Amino acid sequence: GIQIIGVVERVPSFRKEAHIASMRRIGLADYSIHPEGNRETYAPVIQREPDIRSSHAPLGLDPWTDPVRRQAMEKACDSGMPAITGKVQLAIDKQGDAGPIMYLPVFAQGLPRDSVAQRRASLIGWVYASFLMHDFMASLYGNEVGGLAFAIYDDAIPTAATLMYANDMPPSAPPLLIRGGLSAKEYMVVAGHTWTLTLATQDEFEARFGRNIAFVIAVTGIGLSLAMALLTWFMINGRARALRLAAGMTEELRHMAQHDPLTGLPNRTLFSDRVQHELAHAKRQAGHFALVFLDLDHFKPINDNYGHAIGDVLLQQVAKRLQRALRASDTVGRIGGDEFVLLLAEVSGADAALALAEKIRHEIARPYSINGHDLSISCSLGVSIFPNDGEDEISLTKSADDAMYQAKDGGRNSVCLAT
Repeated sequence: GIQIIGVVERVPSFRKEAHIASMRRIGLADYSIHPEGNRETYAPVIQREPDIRSSHAPLGLDPWTDPVRRQAMEKACDSGMPAITGKVQLAIDKQGDAGPIMYLPVFAQGLPRDSVAQRRASLIGWVYASFLMHDFMASLYGNEVGGLAFAIYDDAIPTAATLMYANDMPPSAPPLLIRGGLSAKEYMVVAGHTWTLTLATQDEFEARFGRNIAFVIAVTGIGLSLAMALLTWFMINGRARALRLAAGMTEELRHMAQHDPLTGLPNRTLFSDRVQHELAHAKRQAGHFALVFLDLDHFKPINDNYGHAIGDVLLQQVAKRLQRALRASDTVGRIGGDEFVLLLAEVSGADAALALAEKIRHEIARPYSINGHDLSISCSLGVSIFPNDGEDEISLTKSADDAMYQAKDGGRNSVCLAT
């Protein structure tokens, strides 16, 4: 039943403009806080996952301006525990369905939060999860007993306005649609919010079971126990699950930021980080390592003759061959197009680096079979050695790049040493 998991940031009024500027710097050019207006505190939504459902609800929506949402957000802050709203229309859903939103407070690290005042002072935002009750109830296991009208109301008093879910009752119907049958009503408190659950027999039920109040009570008890157990389990495990989800999302985002999406190889950023580590290690040990620039020869005609899909598969197969040809201590990255870079760690000297580069050249030159097409391609490689050809990343990179173009100028399909 969870529709969205998102993040709300608490923004004091004096930080509003800086907050908007920082969000625009990360690529949200049209970002703004809405609804507009001057307020002492803003609480804009700064992230939603999955964002595909949020295309018509841009980031920056301030739930603090809605009394129902604000009440739950304040309760979560003051208690330090999750709090749930009353029935609200979800911003990401324009179908008319409503549901609750659960807010979990986020406090600044290292600040005390033992009292309400301390929690208010250290609050930096909320993580939230929004629900649609029909989807949540549909996820419960088990078969419904026919002829029973089950409903959930967002209040201690069931009315059409507070109806959140009904399995066998149109939203416009009056509450407790009994029609002379039996009914049961129960109350439950979810994250500090009261819900009323009702069960009423219909003609189909009474035709099958009669007016057996014991059976109605039993079914009511089972249904309420199941709903309560699931909600309690979610509340108890919600923080741990949210942390695991956040950790997984963080790791996924980190991987995306550091790797080429087509080949899965380290991109320029991660490769540069590996070079810096190897530089520091080589300087401490007075050792050597090699930087290799590799460019595929005549790759453009493959794209032109066979299409970019075939070209992409060829790049993926080249990446796999490079990984197989290198040692575990080495790194291969893709820096764009048909260009690859290789970091050969702890080589004994130029001869060892050239031998590895020749091995790679022969590996790349072996034929490829892609979607019924037999393809061949060669590569040109330029090699620079630390510290002979440079004592920092920039100079080593330039030396290897110059050597690669010398290999191309010399007829391609060859290895050229910078020195």
